[in-house]
Amino acid sequence: MDKKVPGMSISRLFLLVVGMVAFATTVAANTVISPRPLPRPELHGVAPVAAPSDLAVAVSLRPAMRVATAALMRAPVSAANRVDAAGFQDWLRGFTVRARDAGIGRATIARAFDGVSVNARVVERDRNQSEFTRTLWDYLDSAASDTRVASGRSALRDHLETLAAIERRYGVEAEVITAIWGLESAYGAVRGSVPIIDAMATLAYEGRRRAFFEAELIAALRILEAGDIGPDEMQGSWAGAMGHTQFMPTSFLAHAVDFTGDGRRDIWGDDPADALASTARYLSQNGWTHGQPWGLEVTLPAGFDFTQSGERIRHDAAYWNRMGVRLADGGGPVPDHGPASILLPAGHTGVALVIYDNFRVIETYNPADAYVIGVGHLADRIVGGSTFRGGWPRDDRALTHEERFELQRRLTAAGFSTERIDGIIGPLTIRAVQDYQAAEGLVPDGYASAALLRRLRRG
Repeated sequence: MDKKVPGMSISRLFLLVVGMVAFATTVAANTVISPRPLPRPELHGVAPVAAPSDLAVAVSLRPAMRVATAALMRAPVSAANRVDAAGFQDWLRGFTVRARDAGIGRATIARAFDGVSVNARVVERDRNQSEFTRTLWDYLDSAASDTRVASGRSALRDHLETLAAIERRYGVEAEVITAIWGLESAYGAVRGSVPIIDAMATLAYEGRRRAFFEAELIAALRILEAGDIGPDEMQGSWAGAMGHTQFMPTSFLAHAVDFTGDGRRDIWGDDPADALASTARYLSQNGWTHGQPWGLEVTLPAGFDFTQSGERIRHDAAYWNRMGVRLADGGGPVPDHGPASILLPAGHTGVALVIYDNFRVIETYNPADAYVIGVGHLADRIVGGSTFRGGWPRDDRALTHEERFELQRRLTAAGFSTERIDGIIGPLTIRAVQDYQAAEGLVPDGYASAALLRRLRRG
């Protein structure tokens, strides 16, 4: 059952509206532009952010797609994977049997696959995904640019009644849902135009992730059978993510709602209400706490014990306050919103954050730290928050895909096991980096930098 919580307070709603009106006046007088080039001017200044999952692995990590690992994405294309029309028809005949066994009706299957063939563009995208080498600060320059913030405020203002109702029903703040909307589809401007049945069938037939994409395809057929959308209108990204907030089909079945009451869960159409409500329900069902920050920027005292940083180390606010951790905004104490961690996404020379359980809830939507920070920071700025006060090591570069694997191999060989060699710089690798840094007399901040890799290469 959907949980009921108090909605947005009158005072918060008033501040939200006043802030947006003031910002609109400022923008009218002095147009704000993104500090990064905008490749899609038709989007009225809102540049789509690169797929957030690219920060960790090479395929979209929309809800329910997190089973795809970096190692799996690197699987070579074998003769068995090569695509051709005859082979696709053979696969389709076999899949039809499996779909019928799963309870999908013959009429739905016939309607869904009428005219469907191998989508060569999907195969090309899947096999030639670009290496992602952006740093966190480059990502945030786009994710929370002044232009994206302005567009987010406009989107929130235009849909305030709907978003307030969604917040009342699901207990997820309107600005958080707006921020996810902004990062996933540029507030609905880039929802994707690839036929989902074509894409899922092509990726399932290609074979590298057959079981995964067949499951998504079965889910897509269930959506068609329920009457939420027709095959021609079911469109999205080449990897299967759909609608305003880019749900995979299995996530749609688990979380999508008919918020408008028209009898369809429509996340694809021009009215974003169902998509925004579905996203709120997703976060709610994954443990969102209304009124709890995702994170707050903090300053660390001289002599801070950096071995206490990292997402896996959690203490209450009193502990961090005794250590001398203070809010970057005003220098006040760390507020008590439950167990919290100190996160140093760019090492001890960059921004420091105290993160709460809601950070981890956003991770269920997409586990890349940069995505979570992007959503949280954009949400804060939409309702009038400031940019980060701390700096970033902008002279640094991001590790390449191969370098991340190399870093893990070298750490493990040096006796600081990362437990997995998967190219993902997650909590296990960060802890191994910290242990190595401490052993070498370095600041143990867990920052996996190019300089650290060079040191490991020297032995």
